[in-house]
Amino acid sequence: MSSLIDQMAFDASTNMGLINQPLLMMAGSKADINYMADAAFNRASCTKEKELFLIPGATHIQTYYVTEYVQQAMNKLNEFFGKYLQ
Repeated sequence: MSSLIDQMAFDASTNMGLINQPLLMMAGSKADINYMADAAFNRASCTKEKELFLIPGATHIQTYYVTEYVQQAMNKLNEFFGKYLQ
């Protein structure tokens, strides 16, 4: 079991440089956590096919339930997977 300190120190973007497959990251353009998405995206240095898709006007939580934002995310996923899963 991890301690609270371990959990607070955890950075999921640490190993982003190991990703060598196409990468799609999505975030709301008004999300408070965009600095983390930007940092993770920039650390993904081993893939040439990468995209950070910002959903215009959306906060982080709104990307889960606002139909307009969810639809934009689904459209982007369909486009991305259609291109790279052949």
